[in-house]
Amino acid sequence: MTIFDAVLLGLLQALGEFLPISSSAHLVLLPYLRGQQYQGLAFDVMLHVATLLAVLLYFWKDWYQLIKNGLTRPLSDEGRTIWYLALGTVPAGLAGVLLGDWAETTFRNPLMIAVCLMVFAVILWAADRKASSQTGTLLNLKTVLLIGCAQALAIMPGVSRSGVTITAALLLGLSRASSARVSFLLSAPVIGGAAVLELHNLSWAEINAPFMWGFVSAFLGALLVIGWLMKYIKTHSFNVFVVYRLLLGLFIIGFYFWK
Repeated sequence: MTIFDAVLLGLLQALGEFLPISSSAHLVLLPYLRGQQYQGLAFDVMLHVATLLAVLLYFWKDWYQLIKNGLTRPLSDEGRTIWYLALGTVPAGLAGVLLGDWAETTFRNPLMIAVCLMVFAVILWAADRKASSQTGTLLNLKTVLLIGCAQALAIMPGVSRSGVTITAALLLGLSRASSARVSFLLSAPVIGGAAVLELHNLSWAEINAPFMWGFVSAFLGALLVIGWLMKYIKTHSFNVFVVYRLLLGLFIIGFYFWK
């Protein structure tokens, strides 16, 4: 892998992790479309670690308050949120443990990725249609668990972790801004857990110049993407991402049968 390839993958990770377009789909599809060998799940996980650090840095005040209230006032509405988020990551964790082998093989079929991109784009569009009239911000155990169950579906490339969690939050009555915030906060423990599980597959020999450039590009790109999206959704819908997913799905299907 060249430094250019690593930076490109890092930027794709930054865009795809937080925009509802599926980072895992793009990390699988780029080598496929360019006729290159897949870079490996360990490299993908370390790119996810870079975006995890970006989430922790961008929302550090939120995390500080959540953890502080969770430890000092665990029975208050504010104090319960951190524990709700912890429970909300359980479904995704179980999916990763039980379906991890499929995630590296069966789920990476280009046609399956295309179908996931398109089907969940339509669901996001349907959920987003009523979002302009929603102002919900309150999180409870039921809401977070349902969003967490939706997040577990993102083990399939093309679903999009951010896309499916935002969709679920919108369907449960949260505003666009609150849906994105919950999606970002839920991403931290899931990404962290996946990284821990994959660290044993990472050797020191893999930590080379391309690896480090990919990591840095993913981290810096993620900070910019999070800030941009939080501002964008205040005045815009998710329709541009819906259209992109549909077009990408059609392109993948056409490329698959044409080649």
